[in-house]
Amino acid sequence: MVDQSPRRVVVAALLLFVVLCDLSNSAGAANSVSAFVQNAILSNKIVIFSKSYCPYCLRSKRIFSQLKEEPFVVELDQREDGDQIQYELLEFVGRRTVPQVFVNGKHIGGSDDLGAALESGQLQKLLAAS
Repeated sequence: MVDQSPRRVVVAALLLFVVLCDLSNSAGAANSVSAFVQNAILSNKIVIFSKSYCPYCLRSKRIFSQLKEEPFVVELDQREDGDQIQYELLEFVGRRTVPQVFVNGKHIGGSDDLGAALESGQLQKLLAAS
């Protein structure tokens, strides 16, 4: 019997996405941005794609701080490739807005989605699964 745990399925889907992106993108820069986004999501328990001045991003960071969790934060406004990363997020999750939050490879969404996941207990379950 094959292990179909949600985390393994998400990781497998992300790896498939990376392979497909690498096959479809011909520009080296696009590949490196895509690889950065995928690596950030797969290599960190919590990732927030953020802008340093965004109040919704600050709210998301505060939620994790209150949970005593330390996210990997990518401040798009402080990176030269921030616009490219936002475009990659649009391609990957269908959203270009910030924040975009991932926990254990699973896309949570923005600040409101994170708040709802916290209130429902889903966020705590995802955090405990790692």
